[in-house]
Amino acid sequence: MRLEITCDDRLGICQDVLQILRDHEIDLRGIEVDPKGKIFLNFPELAFDDFRHLMPQIRRIPNIIDVKTIPYMPFEREHYEFSLLLSTLPDPVLSIDSKGHIDIINDAGLRLLAGQEDSLKGEPLMQYVHGISLQRWLDKKPRDPIYEAVTIGNSEYYAQLLPIWVNDEEGSTAFAGAVMTCKSEPVTATWQSQTNEKAFERLLTDNSTMKRVIKDAQRMAELDAPLLIEGETGVGKELLAKACHLASQRQDKPFLAINCAALPDNVAESELFGHGEGSISSQSTRKTGVLEQSAGGTVLLDSVSEMSIGLQAKLLRFLEDGVFRRIGEEQEVSVDVRVICTAQGNLYELVENGEFREDLYYRLNVLALNVPPLRERKSDILLLAEHFVTQACKKLGRSQVSLSRAAKERLKRYQWPGNVRQLENTMFRSVSMIEGYTLEPADIRLPELNQEDDQLALDIDDMSLDDAVRRFESHVLRRLYPSFPSTRQLAKRLGLSHTAVANKLRDYGIGKQRSGRARKAEQTKK
Repeated sequence: MRLEITCDDRLGICQDVLQILRDHEIDLRGIEVDPKGKIFLNFPELAFDDFRHLMPQIRRIPNIIDVKTIPYMPFEREHYEFSLLLSTLPDPVLSIDSKGHIDIINDAGLRLLAGQEDSLKGEPLMQYVHGISLQRWLDKKPRDPIYEAVTIGNSEYYAQLLPIWVNDEEGSTAFAGAVMTCKSEPVTATWQSQTNEKAFERLLTDNSTMKRVIKDAQRMAELDAPLLIEGETGVGKELLAKACHLASQRQDKPFLAINCAALPDNVAESELFGHGEGSISSQSTRKTGVLEQSAGGTVLLDSVSEMSIGLQAKLLRFLEDGVFRRIGEEQEVSVDVRVICTAQGNLYELVENGEFREDLYYRLNVLALNVPPLRERKSDILLLAEHFVTQACKKLGRSQVSLSRAAKERLKRYQWPGNVRQLENTMFRSVSMIEGYTLEPADIRLPELNQEDDQLALDIDDMSLDDAVRRFESHVLRRLYPSFPSTRQLAKRLGLSHTAVANKLRDYGIGKQRSGRARKAEQTKK
């Protein structure tokens, strides 16, 4: 059993939590502490009655905000993702300690050294790799990587060795070994790094979180495993997916996208898998789907969360076996494509609600990226705004327009519920309508709350206290929801539990509380 505890920082809060576990004689298997205000616990499954008494005790600890069960610990996911990344890399990759002993090796490395992981771990790499003074290089505690021709068995390879330096909390560094990657052919140019840099140059950012997302994307671009990109609407998920395609070895092959939310289920299936002659109607001709059209390249499934359960099953089979059948045909089709999916919000929440197949989720979630919303990237707002202004001036064929200081302040204060896409459209519209050469706040038209919603003062002459509180509570939620469209984000903003906020939004009829499929199902029943 695993718990996620959300809390405010307080000295001794972990000790209070651990004391409750000791009082219940619970054997703690693992604990992780996130500096951002989360504690993760791993302990054996409890009986329902024991668990029912444990949760309220933890919630009563001062500064505890919320407690919930989770499917895995952060370290478990990182370990699984790391192992999966290594196993999917086509080149042999080995990690050695400062004495040259093998510590980690991927599947391609095992095949290269013709050994088993258990027997190779701890073995000196020097007995397998010849043509390089490996131990002498390690003894120097190098800072820079090297690239050398080596002999393994009777074959020649080209090995890149990257030194590993570990930083401690006080800023000191320690040499910890190296990572070696082997290739059967020499890399005579920095093609991959140049391709990566060019592919991602359209993703402008000065935000550390976004920079980390792009850095992870650059590594994942080189792999063929499915990639899941999550984030709110308008954050640039499709742009990131296209960059991953352009930075991969599939860059010369097609990149095709299909919007799962914009098409009815039968049309989406035909668009994705194709159909046979006469299968749709007596006049319909045979059609190849997006998967076949993008053979050798990449397929982007936009808004995959809106895909029907039936279509999810067909997609799962394709991901597992690499084959599918066109509608109305029995013959199986095999194609080599990489699948990238995007989802708005947290796809796992749909899994928990039974609206998305769990087996498909884990098959798609081999590699994952989460793009932060623009309101969490304050340093990017002006960077992107000025870029979009310059673009708009070029498209409109007019002289360069600048932003006044007051206009910049207004842009930074706004919450941007439509994210980067809204910012781009706003800047284009503003540049289109301005007569001068400087954008002022009045020139930037942004959706505002109407006067009734924006009025904080309440006329309580004919109201009970309970009605007044509910009125004020409804106003606060309506005002904040466009900027925090996820119940979890809004709960964190207000310092409440996810369940409490979800219930209040439902009571006041605020936001999109049910998926499109659920509403369609109710309409069908009616």
